[in-house]
Amino acid sequence: MVPAAIALETQAIVGLGVGVAIGFGVSLLIGLVKRQSARTQAASILEEAEKQAEEARRKGEGAAREELHRRREEFEEETRETRTELKLLEKRLVKREDALERKSEAITKREKYVDQLERDLSARTENLARRDRDLSEVLDKQKDALYHITSLSPQEAKAQLFERLERDLDREVSTVIDRKIQQTKERCDEEARVILSTAIQRCAVEHTTESVVSAIDLPTDEMKGRIIGREGRNIRAFEKATGVDVIVDDTPGVVVLSAFDSTRREMARQAMEELVADGRIHPSRIEEVVEKAKRKTEETIASIGKQVLFDMNIHTKNPKLAYLLGRLKYRTSYGQNVLQHSIEVAHLASIMASELKLDGQLAKRCGLLHDIGKAVDHELEGGHPEIGALLGKRYDEDPIVINAIAAHHEGEDPTSVYAVLIQAADGISAARPGARRETIEKYIRRLERLEAVANAFEGVDNAYAIQAGREVRVIVNGERVDDNRTAKLARDIAKEIEQELTYPGEIRVTVIRETRVVDYAR
Repeated sequence: MVPAAIALETQAIVGLGVGVAIGFGVSLLIGLVKRQSARTQAASILEEAEKQAEEARRKGEGAAREELHRRREEFEEETRETRTELKLLEKRLVKREDALERKSEAITKREKYVDQLERDLSARTENLARRDRDLSEVLDKQKDALYHITSLSPQEAKAQLFERLERDLDREVSTVIDRKIQQTKERCDEEARVILSTAIQRCAVEHTTESVVSAIDLPTDEMKGRIIGREGRNIRAFEKATGVDVIVDDTPGVVVLSAFDSTRREMARQAMEELVADGRIHPSRIEEVVEKAKRKTEETIASIGKQVLFDMNIHTKNPKLAYLLGRLKYRTSYGQNVLQHSIEVAHLASIMASELKLDGQLAKRCGLLHDIGKAVDHELEGGHPEIGALLGKRYDEDPIVINAIAAHHEGEDPTSVYAVLIQAADGISAARPGARRETIEKYIRRLERLEAVANAFEGVDNAYAIQAGREVRVIVNGERVDDNRTAKLARDIAKEIEQELTYPGEIRVTVIRETRVVDYAR
């Protein structure tokens, strides 16, 4: 029993030891497992922490790069702006330096010029003083010589001396006048020639020469009998209604209407053509057709005036002005159609005003209306410039236009450059070859008057009007007029012609002096 008990006890002890060993092993195993799990968790936590740290690092680096890039762009932008401002400032400084250099050079040149002027003035002053002293000495010597050589009294010697000085002064004055004229021509002729030639070349207006008669073609000579009527009643009724003369002669197929009033003649022409075309000619029918022709003529006149204003781009609120312009269509002056002449003057004045940097439209208006008084000059007293100026005031035209109308024949002083331009344009249009015609009596009287004005001057032997009165050739006595006085004589004759005569365009005065020496061989 004892061994069994011992055996049991031993087994129990062994079992306990085994159990203890097993428990210790299990506890060790559990500890190992827990340590392994802790290690795994720690590694996982460490890995997660490393990932978060890496992500935070990447984000931080990106934000830092973005911030660095943004600040770098801001810095570069500020740098560019600063450079641009510096460049602008540099350019301004360069310009200011250039301007200062130019001003400095100009001031230096002016100083040199002023110094030169002062030296020239001093030299001229000394020269004048020396010449004054020389002249005084020469005069004293001449006086002494005159007193010793001649038996003249001091008063007589003084008179002769003054006469000689006067001749010398006239010679010097003539020389100065000639020099000044040449200098003025050199400055003005070229520019005036360019302006006038440009205006004339650019203006192409046809001139139509009208007579005082109009011819009506008839289909047959039997129509003449109808026009005359029984005992001449038709022709008398027509002449009474129209105010024109009807000429029925032996010319086959033609009846002539004669009247100085172009408007009435045009109205009569239209009425006669309608009567001839209709074939019914009797007093009542004549009155009806004439009345119709009057209305048609009035409408035509108004239409012509409106068309002219439209073509010339001239505006007016008064229809009466357009009607008056239309009446100029049937008005002639020296054979020149007044409306065509007015249009040409308007174009010429506009071109010259544009060349002179003036208001071309205003000059065109002045030119178109400058002869408006001729539309009613047979109804009112006075010259057409005065009548035209009165019409301009009535229709509220610009004072410049009114003055240009009144002054274009020098009846009134010009108050603006436009009035002078109208005078020039009117002269060009009137003086153009073939533009006007005048009677032989007036032509001869004008030439005789030109020659008489020139012959009235002292020292003139002969004067001849040539080139249709556009030039006067003056032959002077070579012993009485010297070369220096010819320029003064030409100028005096030209001024006398301007004051005494009225003429279109200009008249050239040519003074010719020659010296003839005659000797005989015996």
